[in-house]
Amino acid sequence: MRRSVTIAAAATAATLSAGLLAVPAFGLAATSITSPTPRQSATGTAGCPYGVTDPDGQGRGWGTAGGRGGPGMMGGPGRMGGPGMVGGPGMMSGDGTGPGMMGRRADGTVADPLAGLAQGSLTADQKVKLAGLAEEEKLAHDVYVALAASTKDTRFTRIAAAESWHLTMVRALLTRYGISDPTAGRPDGSFASAQVQQQYRDLVARGSASADAALAVGRDVENADLAALSGAGAGVSAQDVTTVYARLDRASRMHLRAFGS
Repeated sequence: MRRSVTIAAAATAATLSAGLLAVPAFGLAATSITSPTPRQSATGTAGCPYGVTDPDGQGRGWGTAGGRGGPGMMGGPGRMGGPGMVGGPGMMSGDGTGPGMMGRRADGTVADPLAGLAQGSLTADQKVKLAGLAEEEKLAHDVYVALAASTKDTRFTRIAAAESWHLTMVRALLTRYGISDPTAGRPDGSFASAQVQQQYRDLVARGSASADAALAVGRDVENADLAALSGAGAGVSAQDVTTVYARLDRASRMHLRAFGS
């Protein structure tokens, strides 16, 4: 009996080492990262539900190493993605010191996305392109809301929520620079530009055909956003604008990875 138990235990260990533990190894590594103190996570980079340094995904401000207490991509706290693919605390609110996933503090108030960023100056052309980015972000949000409903893929739900915060950042810039907001007061699926309106219809129709088609649409939308950001950022030196554009650029790249690119 003792010999048979020993053999069974050895076989189990061999099986686990051969592959079963390989799947969660990423998550186990994440759990070894020590969560930062509030002082460490007070400042940092941009925030989105997906990505390697998802800073505000744990509801702890803009810290590059994440916050405390929330699961990572595979269930461990720290650098690997805040709520990641499985959701988790901090998605809708912070835990006391900074904006959470949607720019909200623990008391429910919305954080100022331009706090600490100096205002500069923009040319007339740069202002036009900034207003265009508001429609780009709204288009992404509205398309993802529609595709979340048709595909039931939670990636679209989470990334739509991120796009809502991105639009909040762009709108804050529009207000600061006295630029008319083309998205103001418009419900999902409604756009000031006839061209963007048609793009919305075409993208939703194409993405609703299948799960793969929806992901392809997501990639197309994010690549279009990256191209628009590149054009809008040309020659811009204002700190607040360049910082927001950099955050949006990083976010779109994270979203591309989430959509399989």
